[in-house]
Amino acid sequence: MTNLIVSPLALSFAVTLVVIALIINWHERIGLEKDIIVGVIRAVIQLTVVGYVLTYVIKLDRGWLTGGMVAIILLNAAYNAGKRANKMPHAFIISGLALLVATGLTLCLLLVVGTIKFTPSQVVPITGMIASNAMIAIGLAYRSLAVSFHDQRQAILERLALGATMKQAASKLVRQAIRMGMAPTIDSAKTVGLVSLPGMMSGLIFAGINPTKAIMYQIMVTFMLLAATSIGSVIACYLMYPQYFNQDLQLNHEF
Repeated sequence: MTNLIVSPLALSFAVTLVVIALIINWHERIGLEKDIIVGVIRAVIQLTVVGYVLTYVIKLDRGWLTGGMVAIILLNAAYNAGKRANKMPHAFIISGLALLVATGLTLCLLLVVGTIKFTPSQVVPITGMIASNAMIAIGLAYRSLAVSFHDQRQAILERLALGATMKQAASKLVRQAIRMGMAPTIDSAKTVGLVSLPGMMSGLIFAGINPTKAIMYQIMVTFMLLAATSIGSVIACYLMYPQYFNQDLQLNHEF
């Protein structure tokens, strides 16, 4: 565990990897130089701030501080997921509700069965894992809905003209969006241990935990993420698709 100290010099040399990404981006004229630089700067600042905040929160070990950290994580996840909703109304509220239910149910189950304890060192990282994966799933589902409603607009109008309800007209699109949201987590579950050693397992092994125990925790995380992404995707999609219709059960022209 003492061998895992990263010196400032080693960290500065790691910037070379960012330079490589910038060179590739510039050579291929992708146009993401600004995004890469901003992303790197934000990552450094955000992780540094979070590191100091977590040190303070873990040291105090107060329930209200732990709850506050969970709330901040969920609010940020809801905001970022909502941005993927193609400027749809109530995207932030819908995303927040989906994330709250998905994260809350999963986290409560882990606490009830005693898998984790309500301490900041356990609750905050687990909440981050759940919320980040659910956020990605919801964002992908939103994109799928937006593309489907745009590309299949005429087909939806025809279904409505033939007497289909709003739910009947959009059911296929909603199912497709849910599948899209869950796909990365399912693919990850299929290849875990064969292609990748996920963060939870790798971190525990780095910390000196027996690999067999680390694997048990990773299995728990895999099940946890499957549940969270499915719950989040379903809630977000079923609350979002009605926003594409007006009060007369017609498709909104602006979307």
